[in-house]
Amino acid sequence: MRRGQQLALLLVVALALVGNHVLPTSTPWLPPAPGPGSAPPPPEPGLRAHAEDVTDYTLHASLDPVKHTVHGEGTIHFRNTSAAPVHEVWVHLYLNAFKNERSVFLREPVGGFRGGTPVADWGTIDVRSFTIEDAGSTVDLWPRAELKRKTKGDDDDDETDARVPLPHDLAPGEAITFSMVWDDKLPSIVERTGYHGSFHLVGQWFPKLARLEPDGTWAHFPFHHLAEFYADFGTYDVTLDVPTGFRIGATGPVVDSQKKDGRLFERHLQTDIHDFAWTAWDGFLRRSENIQGVGVTILYPRGFEAAAERELATIRFALPYYGVHYGRYPYSVLTLVHPEEAAAEAGGMEYPTLITTGGEWYGPPGVKQLEQVTIHEFGHQYFYGLVASDEVSWPFLDEGVNSYAEIDALGAFLGAGSIIDIAGLKVSDEAIQRVAASWAEHDEPVAQPAYAFATGARYAELVYSRTATILGTMRAVYGPAATERAMATYTRRFRFGHPGPEDLIAAFAEVLGDDVAATMRTALFDKGWVDYAVEEVVCHDGKGPRGIFDRDGKRETVKDPTPSGGSFDGWVLVRRHGTLELPVDIELVLADGSRTRVAWDGHGNVMRVPYEGKSALRAAIVDPDHNVLLDDNLTNNHASAVDAPRPRGGRTLERALYLAELLVQGVSP
Repeated sequence: MRRGQQLALLLVVALALVGNHVLPTSTPWLPPAPGPGSAPPPPEPGLRAHAEDVTDYTLHASLDPVKHTVHGEGTIHFRNTSAAPVHEVWVHLYLNAFKNERSVFLREPVGGFRGGTPVADWGTIDVRSFTIEDAGSTVDLWPRAELKRKTKGDDDDDETDARVPLPHDLAPGEAITFSMVWDDKLPSIVERTGYHGSFHLVGQWFPKLARLEPDGTWAHFPFHHLAEFYADFGTYDVTLDVPTGFRIGATGPVVDSQKKDGRLFERHLQTDIHDFAWTAWDGFLRRSENIQGVGVTILYPRGFEAAAERELATIRFALPYYGVHYGRYPYSVLTLVHPEEAAAEAGGMEYPTLITTGGEWYGPPGVKQLEQVTIHEFGHQYFYGLVASDEVSWPFLDEGVNSYAEIDALGAFLGAGSIIDIAGLKVSDEAIQRVAASWAEHDEPVAQPAYAFATGARYAELVYSRTATILGTMRAVYGPAATERAMATYTRRFRFGHPGPEDLIAAFAEVLGDDVAATMRTALFDKGWVDYAVEEVVCHDGKGPRGIFDRDGKRETVKDPTPSGGSFDGWVLVRRHGTLELPVDIELVLADGSRTRVAWDGHGNVMRVPYEGKSALRAAIVDPDHNVLLDDNLTNNHASAVDAPRPRGGRTLERALYLAELLVQGVSP
């Protein structure tokens, strides 16, 4: 959790205490299948069982925990699944992001997000050979590899994205095997990878092929500060070699383990994945259990037993919940790693079947940070892992959609107090994300590449919070059932796929219609926003009209008509500011305490609601159920009749939350 989010929590807590605001308690979600220790649920009909096998890795890695180095050897078997011949391959060498201050990662001025820890000890990846068998001879391609290139006319010293020419074209359907030897020098823990003392988290550690798109182009990128990863699916067969006394956590199940000459050798084998990461430390404690047929292991430091139990409890809920909503978890194992406190930058990260959590051992149970980070990182097994979108070009499809899934799952798991539940005070994850989503809505679009965001703060507020709030608004406005069908359509259709933004929008169009899809596109691509406001509430008593009237052959002048004895008329004027058209209810509050609602489809700029009845119209509220989470200003959602006393209480909560937004803006990064 970012510091800005922590400050927001404190301020919302203070304001909620003042306003005595307690969200309603939701009904806990119960899994449809038996709980821990049960057999895995049966395969879901029609759900794709396997990915297209494109890039297979067979690797051996040996860790020196004193020098913090990894020596690697292995092969990459690559098949051209595109429609065009391939005359080169692109290889990501992402450890070089920490080689020097001329890397793209360290040059990008994007403060306000994770990764701010200075590099105390540099990291590198050095490829010693990269060979193929060609015409009966072994040919080393690495001498011709291009590690540096000019960008925008300037010398570019970044070495994270290497182009390797092939001696001849690789035709569609043809395969090739590369043999390679390389050496890693791990950096001090900086972000996603590195060491602290004898603790090692080893991510982005091997020469990794970029993804080949269907048209034959390579989706290759330097390692940007805010971006993550994108690759083809395949099989990873990896043998790890560490000193005995160290415990290993890694992607995929252990298929062989043995000790020899003071070393531990573990072989991990996993199909249908697109990355591999591992950790090794001589300080890990370990717990394991079977949850719905999945072997779940948590590695954690001594003293973190209570934290480990909370994280396991979260996974006991999350595995069946995500399986019902987004498709069954297809792997046999899941490993959670809680890094030691001094290696906190290694926490909060995801790899296939391996996630890192984080948080202090002494965190109060009423603050649900441990549950939040655990369920968020587990959600990445779907939004990044199974639905393998391009995290560099479209990060909202990864972090944003996953943040929506996090809010939904945490709410089902923990109820209204999904972030804070202390002494009757309940604050939800949705409320926190809604506040953050409003900070940058007019600054930049949500749907843009990770490297296009001006700052890390804007990236977090728009990619994570704004996307989640857009989808949360869809859920509240159009109903949970329809939104869940749209999400289920998307996740199941693109399981083991590589969808883009239009695929997500198309799933919503299919379930909810083209108008909803158009609204979603505007919200994502065009800095879409909305502010509903009750602009005018007018009520007159039912006196007859004044003026000159000809009745029964007589002319009469009426100057002061007699009250009709309980008849009132008037109107409510509601205005929609902004570019998003979302349906809302308008609630009319009458003097006798009754209320009535009128639906507005949100089209057009204004809605005038006429009123006529036997009780006076006292006030009006637009969106009384707060379904439009994207509403820019909640303080104008209520107004009283111009000639009626303002009701007590009114919109106290909305004003308090708006004040919270203003206060939080002053202290957030």
